[in-house]
Amino acid sequence: MINPTEIIPGVLFYSFLSTMRKERVGFFEQSILVLMVSGQLTLETANERISIKRGEMLLIRKNQLGELTKIPLESEGYQSIVIVLKEGLLRKIALEEQIEAVQKYTGLSNVLIPGNDFLSGFFQSIMPYVSHPGEKITETLSGLKVREAVHLLLNTMPGLREFLFDFSEPHKMDLEKFMVNNYHFNVPVEKFAQLTGRSLAGFKRDFQKVFGMPPRTWLQDRRLGEARYLIEDKNKKPSAIYLELGFESLSHFSHAFKKKFGKAPTLGF
Repeated sequence: MINPTEIIPGVLFYSFLSTMRKERVGFFEQSILVLMVSGQLTLETANERISIKRGEMLLIRKNQLGELTKIPLESEGYQSIVIVLKEGLLRKIALEEQIEAVQKYTGLSNVLIPGNDFLSGFFQSIMPYVSHPGEKITETLSGLKVREAVHLLLNTMPGLREFLFDFSEPHKMDLEKFMVNNYHFNVPVEKFAQLTGRSLAGFKRDFQKVFGMPPRTWLQDRRLGEARYLIEDKNKKPSAIYLELGFESLSHFSHAFKKKFGKAPTLGF
């Protein structure tokens, strides 16, 4: 199992999985372009669930929480190519080529990209580096490959201009609604603040007003309450739910559960 192989560190990845693996990504800090070579990839966020298979492409927008499920299909393993569209490089492209977003992006957070010969040829040009991962290419060439990907995306879907070149800060969103939908993601409080368009101090202040307690206290209580419901009413095993609820380990979950409810998390609680 190889996951992932860095072709260009921090920019271009190639992953191979021979067995099913569910990977909690948590926070997508940069936008990424994914090509499925084989197998199936499913992205699930609080608002949508989208899957792609062999030959399909998905553009995932920055600043969102989500979970990836990577599945090898019958007679084929799981292979994908991932290109990270770093904001710093996108800003450089926008400056040098005088590209600007006409308006703030308000479209879909995850966009299926229709295939064409140009994009197919682009990914074929990357395959030699996949086949020879030991051959490191220069930073200049890596920048050129990302530029090529950006221009091909714009040629395929001109409406992606705002998607790629909207550098505005996330707007201040409904804190209560966002946290209720995303509390189970295991990401730092600082990321929750960023995603709701607030400074850390502003996030903690607004959170106290909305929920009447600090963020970490609320997150722990909410996750444990959901765990108790799943164990009591849905007969879920603790080992099957602790990761889904944002706990780093089963022992951490069990300790927190026992401390709150006075008993270890077991079926028939």
